[in-house]
Amino acid sequence: MSARVSAAERARFDMLLERVLAQLPPRILGMLDESPLVVDDAASPELLLELGLDPDVDDLCGLHSGVARTDRSVVDSGQLPDTIQLFRRGVIDEAGGWEAWTDEAGALQGGEDAVAREIRITLLHEIGHHFGLEEDDLRRLGYE
Repeated sequence: MSARVSAAERARFDMLLERVLAQLPPRILGMLDESPLVVDDAASPELLLELGLDPDVDDLCGLHSGVARTDRSVVDSGQLPDTIQLFRRGVIDEAGGWEAWTDEAGALQGGEDAVAREIRITLLHEIGHHFGLEEDDLRRLGYE
């Protein structure tokens, strides 16, 4: 699997990300003040291995790094701030790619709207982790 993202894809993705951010409610957008958003083309093979994933098969859309607000204590002071990372290649692939297509069941997959939707889902998923939500909580909310 190629982690490469062309300059044109990067610009297209970043434009969609800006659109998604502009559509978030101010209260949700304000949560990013506490946890910087970092956007990379793809997770490194080392990071995937550290997370128990296989770099040859697995991909990653996003990652929250740090201590969830619900788990913090005074011993956590003085640490680097939490970060939320989005990985362009993982999001694009999870959305089905840039071009819309129809799967065997006749369901529409991919396309720019699907990529924007996946950006939003991934971003809200990682913000949820920052505020202490677990995978089951996020699944119930539709942010998996």
